[in-house]
Amino acid sequence: MPELPEVETMRRGIATAIGMRVDTVEVPQGRLRPLLMQPPPRQLAAEVCGCVIESAERHGKRIALRLGSPGTSRRQAATGCRWLVIEPRMTGLLLVAEPPSQEHVRLRLGGRCERGSQQQLLFWDRRGLGTVRLVDAAGLEQLCGPSRLGPDALTIDTATFASRLRDSTRAVKVALLDQRAVAGIGNLYAAEMLFHAGIDPRVRCRQLSRVRWGRLHAVMQEVLAEAVELEGSTLSDATYRTALNEPGRYQARHRVYGREGQPCPACGTVIRRIVQA
Repeated sequence: MPELPEVETMRRGIATAIGMRVDTVEVPQGRLRPLLMQPPPRQLAAEVCGCVIESAERHGKRIALRLGSPGTSRRQAATGCRWLVIEPRMTGLLLVAEPPSQEHVRLRLGGRCERGSQQQLLFWDRRGLGTVRLVDAAGLEQLCGPSRLGPDALTIDTATFASRLRDSTRAVKVALLDQRAVAGIGNLYAAEMLFHAGIDPRVRCRQLSRVRWGRLHAVMQEVLAEAVELEGSTLSDATYRTALNEPGRYQARHRVYGREGQPCPACGTVIRRIVQA
């Protein structure tokens, strides 16, 4: 957590920061566990300051902010742009509103957008497990290219989805969490989509028929699309928030995740928690 729906919600939520010229970069220093930042904070701040945030892309569970120089043409930018790649991991958030707490702000970018309005973009991380990396095109390929991430779970077609998983000897839920196979799925949504598809999470991939792979693919995209529409899932710890520091709403649709000991909504049997991998 956050998974694809939460990270996609963040990407859409920070749209107001697109076009912002970064005038200030703050990396608050405190007693909290420092997160991984490359290059080191002082150098990163110097290199990002003065850049313009041109776009926000999502690669699986990562967000890549494309940075360019003011007044640079698109052709020049294509060869000289860089990306600020942020991986939220367990408790990271990208925000354009005030954060849940000031002490856990790890990176603050401030500046003005094209219309002259003041804007801020924050990376907040309670546990400090997230990462921030400033990279060039080669670095982006290394972090988010096909050697690290498979096709996106929200857009992959049925045939590609099945071909990347069906011959595996792993349990289907374990295979779904492999980001090199399919990017974006985590524990929560894997549990939900397998329940909706009527597939035991312990069954091995190679035991599933072509029809069941087709069913799982359709359900996967339905569940993820609905979760994005409802801006993700905010669990009982209330850590996940949207870019405007508001809770998601998909948790009200959970059928099995976090419902151990409660009756199954389909058959009434008590839901049991198992541990895999």
